[in-house]
Amino acid sequence: MSKQLLIYERAVPVTRQRHGAWSVKAGASFEFARSVNSVPLMVAEFPNAAAEYTIVFGGAEDEIIPVALLGIRDSENLYVSDSGTWTGTYVPAFLRRYPFVFSSDNANEADATFTLCVDEEFSGCNDEGRGERLFDADGERTQYLQNVLGFLQAYQVQFQRTKLFVKRLQEFGLLEPMQAQFTLRSGQRSTLSGFSVVNRERLKALAPEQLAELMQADEMELVYLHLASLRNLTPIAERIGGPVDAAQAAETAPSSPADFETSGNA
Repeated sequence: MSKQLLIYERAVPVTRQRHGAWSVKAGASFEFARSVNSVPLMVAEFPNAAAEYTIVFGGAEDEIIPVALLGIRDSENLYVSDSGTWTGTYVPAFLRRYPFVFSSDNANEADATFTLCVDEEFSGCNDEGRGERLFDADGERTQYLQNVLGFLQAYQVQFQRTKLFVKRLQEFGLLEPMQAQFTLRSGQRSTLSGFSVVNRERLKALAPEQLAELMQADEMELVYLHLASLRNLTPIAERIGGPVDAAQAAETAPSSPADFETSGNA
């Protein structure tokens, strides 16, 4: 598999023949995520993520998905320290599952078979016993590998739930393009674009049955968490090194700016 999903360099299926003696030491370094300024976010993560990240919607058409902003410039992650540690409180599940990922043999996920893959380029992969073994001396999956599988299965369930949430937002016409402009203390100007947000006025104008549908699906809380998280744009930019003035301007003039949810490793 070629480089994919932002951070994966060479993900191949996990097999006892190829990886029988392998160990993985994950969670110590996030150097692999240094050049990504956003990562996908599942709806189950909104309560934890909204406290410190800005949650917006990235992608186009049927591939729109919530993302957590990690930087305001291309190839810049403001949450990875010089030493490679994560400086935020919550680590998005997209990063916690690394170096593992599911690959699918069918574009129709309802009929797909998923295969567990590992990015062999990850620095924590080794045959020297560092970290957690993938297979035991008898060639059976270790408890660590079973936990990884469980985590990715939970992630896949959340991914489907997240897609349904975004589909509802699109059907109700709530998403609109937005851009944010920043002026740093140095005088440098930076513009972040290519994402969408929920329009508050359209939300308030929804028909009663549509509002009820959002409420019954426990999605109204997700919408408000997303809207509240937009306040984090300035604190994120301030990680560059100084206070900023953030002027948010939507292209269509918006009215306002497993344990799956925990930050431990898979």
